[in-house]
Amino acid sequence: MRIGVTVFPGSNCDRDALHAIERAGATPVELWHADASLKGVDAVVVPGGFSYGDYLRPGAIARFAKVMGSLEEFANAGGPVLGVCNGFQVLTEAHLLPGALLRNAHMRFVCSRAPVRFESVETPWTSLFESGDQLTLPVAHNEGNYFADEKTIAQIEDEGRVVLRYLENPNGSLNDIAGICNEGRNVVGLMPHPERASDPALGSGEGLKVFESVLSFAGIKA
Repeated sequence: MRIGVTVFPGSNCDRDALHAIERAGATPVELWHADASLKGVDAVVVPGGFSYGDYLRPGAIARFAKVMGSLEEFANAGGPVLGVCNGFQVLTEAHLLPGALLRNAHMRFVCSRAPVRFESVETPWTSLFESGDQLTLPVAHNEGNYFADEKTIAQIEDEGRVVLRYLENPNGSLNDIAGICNEGRNVVGLMPHPERASDPALGSGEGLKVFESVLSFAGIKA
């Protein structure tokens, strides 16, 4: 299985994502922001960082990169897409996921480890988890405060589209939301970083299961 990782100016988690994909047993493929081709990949990860310096607002410029047109077509056709931190912000700016990521409620950058609980496991990126599974993942963001209007929040809750929920909310996100999916459940956005917890030699391997899940979903044994 080939999994692409988009690389924007300012991305700083692309190497972590490529490493996690390789450890999970897939072939990592770099997808340069100025190249429209997805190179025939089977899934795409939009990594964390500060794409285009987070000018205007996080993800606002990256949303118009050449690679995003192809990524949006891929996602709309049902292709598995995972956005992590800044990648989550990019996906909301591209309207592939609802809502927005606002400035943290305490108005400070947060860099810590957050206990989280898996809610929906009916996505390619959570297929190996069970609802209620808990783990601790790194968080590092200034705009991780998930917000949507009341109707949207009710809809994603009613439809079981909250994928991940904070047990200790670090940023003020509504309903302790740490991750969501789209209506088709193929596009997932997470604020915590599973790729930074994908190698026990570097501190934790708990997050590797997220990347192994997409292989399992595709019928490939991790």
